[in-house]
Amino acid sequence: MATRSTSESTLARLLPGDIDAEQALVHGGLVVSIFLMGLPLLLALIMSTQNTTEVYQITNVGIGSQGLSNYETVLGEYNFGQYMINSVVMSVIIVVGKVTLSLFAALALVYYRFPYERAVFMFILLTLLLPVPVRIVPLFDLMARLGWGNTLMAITGPYIASATAVFLFRQHFMSIPASLVENAHLDGVGPLKFLWEVLIPMSRGMIAGVSVITFIYAWNQYLWPLIIMSDQSKQVVQVGLRFLQAASQSGLTRWGIIMAGAVIALLPPLAVLIVMHRPLLKTLAIQQK
Repeated sequence: MATRSTSESTLARLLPGDIDAEQALVHGGLVVSIFLMGLPLLLALIMSTQNTTEVYQITNVGIGSQGLSNYETVLGEYNFGQYMINSVVMSVIIVVGKVTLSLFAALALVYYRFPYERAVFMFILLTLLLPVPVRIVPLFDLMARLGWGNTLMAITGPYIASATAVFLFRQHFMSIPASLVENAHLDGVGPLKFLWEVLIPMSRGMIAGVSVITFIYAWNQYLWPLIIMSDQSKQVVQVGLRFLQAASQSGLTRWGIIMAGAVIALLPPLAVLIVMHRPLLKTLAIQQK
């Protein structure tokens, strides 16, 4: 018995230390992972302050001599501010249009009964197999026939419908108690009023999460705007970064200018992500379930 109690006391003394060591190892691994993921952003920030000569000096990893002048050059000489405005307008229109259309579609799928309801829902999900890059050629022909080429409608219209957003809203609406629907019917509440006064207030977190995902997705669009927009002044910020690659000095690419543009292009989605990160995490958790 004495030997057993001695062993238990020894285990009790050792166990907290083992737990602390394990926690330290886990936290150390997390710190290293965060550093490795943030290293490209850190290098971009450093290179955005350097001139061309300093960028090509591999051993030079400190703040450059240009300071904020590269940012002033990008915004002034390369009209990058206009590209930012174009991207903001495009992204906001896509977010508002996609969320609105998806809410109405989810409302119809959950609270209305019509023939081939499940088949319609499956067809909506099948559209996930046909993203915009896959249907660029027929989509370009359609835009040309509609006369939407080189317009705001051309870069926003193809992204308004979203099977992912419809699916998320449908699943969320299905989790709302049926008693609310019955009470609304008894009170004579119409579908639009029910959507506005009941469903939307109960879905604010989901709407915010979908809006964040949609905004970042729209902000990062490159291929379709590059193809459909012929006027450079109407281009978006991702295509604007490509224009910066033409900047050269003595035959060398001015990476300081490019990195300054990349950092500026990162700010709006980063701000949205920081402000709305909690609803986004809730939305991703629901999507994984």
